[in-house]
Amino acid sequence: MSGSHAWTLESKYGKTRFKMRRSSLLLAILTLGCGALTADAGDRPADIVDASTIVPNLQLDMRYVGSDNFVGRPIAGYRAPKCYLTKRAAEALKGVQEDLAKKGLGLKVYDCYRPRSAVKDFVEWGRDLGDKKMKARFYPNVRKSTLFRSGYISSRSGHSRASTIDLTIVPLSAAGQPPYDPSEPLSSCEGPKETRAPDNSLDMGTGFDCFSRRSHTAFSGIGPEQRKNRQVLKSVMSSHGFRNLSTEWWHYSLRDEPYPRTYFNFPVE
Repeated sequence: MSGSHAWTLESKYGKTRFKMRRSSLLLAILTLGCGALTADAGDRPADIVDASTIVPNLQLDMRYVGSDNFVGRPIAGYRAPKCYLTKRAAEALKGVQEDLAKKGLGLKVYDCYRPRSAVKDFVEWGRDLGDKKMKARFYPNVRKSTLFRSGYISSRSGHSRASTIDLTIVPLSAAGQPPYDPSEPLSSCEGPKETRAPDNSLDMGTGFDCFSRRSHTAFSGIGPEQRKNRQVLKSVMSSHGFRNLSTEWWHYSLRDEPYPRTYFNFPVE
């Protein structure tokens, strides 16, 4: 009897151990299937590089390391004005730069890899409806309470996969851009180029990070020169493997990105 009883108990514990192993396996499968959607990787992989070391003469105007952005202060996770991208994206961007150089043009980047901590900072700012410090410049005709619903702010960003970049085109002969002066009155990102905040790039019809329908790449209510400039950027980026986000003329992601489901959280430093 005791032998039979011991066998029954062992069978029960064995079944329990099997269930635990099956649950662990299921969790692992779900984690892999979600592509590390909950990943909080704190280390920079070797194939995520400083794009300036690969793309010649890349101009940097990294907005989130300072106060020249829609929040009006440095953003969490940005500690240095660097453009981190996967090596594959940086190599593709090098091709873009080389093509533009033949026309006397070059690239200027506003943002590259974005830590998840920065995305969280944006989300928390978006929920603080009383903080409208930069409204007159970046979202003059949009209520802050609608920024999430309208898709201007999201809890997840493709930038955190390190193959997405915000950029524009600058004439190689363009003068340097004056530094941001927070004491200057805020001017609308939707206004004519001569009234907007200083930017030495080609006129794209709005400033960078302008929360407006005018920022949609195919928006028809801008001038022919502005539409042409957007098309030049889209065409050359597309020819080197990047796709545009239709609601932001400045936003491009590498089609064949190495980390399509991984969202990193190492700092920009």
